Amino acid sequence: MRRATVEQTRVAAAEHAPLQRRLFALAALLTLGFLLFATSTPSRAATAKATFAGGCFWCVEADFDKVPGVLSTTSGYIGGTVANPTYPQVSSNQTGHAEAVEIVYDPSKVSYEQLLAKFWRSIDPTTVDRQFCDAGSPYRTAIFTHDTAQLTAAQASLRELEKTKPFKQPIVTQVVAAGPFYPAEAYHQDYHQKNPLRYQYYRKGCGRDARLEQLWGKAAQ
Repeated sequence: MRRATVEQTRVAAAEHAPLQRRLFALAALLTLGFLLFATSTPSRAATAKATFAGGCFWCVEADFDKVPGVLSTTSGYIGGTVANPTYPQVSSNQTGHAEAVEIVYDPSKVSYEQLLAKFWRSIDPTTVDRQFCDAGSPYRTAIFTHDTAQLTAAQASLRELEKTKPFKQPIVTQVVAAGPFYPAEAYHQDYHQKNPLRYQYYRKGCGRDARLEQLWGKAAQ
């Protein structure tokens, strides 16, 4: 009985061997295919970051929220000498910071160059330490670059704009390396959504869109 059982086990194993070999071969092919796909598909960052200073960060945030491919916008302070500055400190010119917006975007849907083009046409690049009705260094315009590629793109964009700008005044917007960015207080975030009437009253009263149309034409916004 024991010998018969052993023989039966061997027969059963032999019958299943071809199936096992096919399963092993299939698993090997699947593994190989995955490795080939992983090595042949170029890696690309899912998101990227851009930081622009264009006067009142409420307005810059509102303008970039309209851009397809922009995932989030955060109002904050950059370019100063004090850690974790407050709005009263920044607005009284005590820290050297500029009001700015940090933008997280999807590079597969919008390029950095397209964001630069949007930035130029959403600001007045001809005024020093001022944007529309807001005066002082916190309201200077600047492109804060996060790497060499952004620096090269921003400088190229500036050179091209100097050749094609539809106004006579020189461009004074800075292109500088980004330092620490400090998010502004919660009540500043998404102000145009939380307080739409006050925001529109401020924007119109400040003459932002009227000046942009004067500089860039009706297609600016």
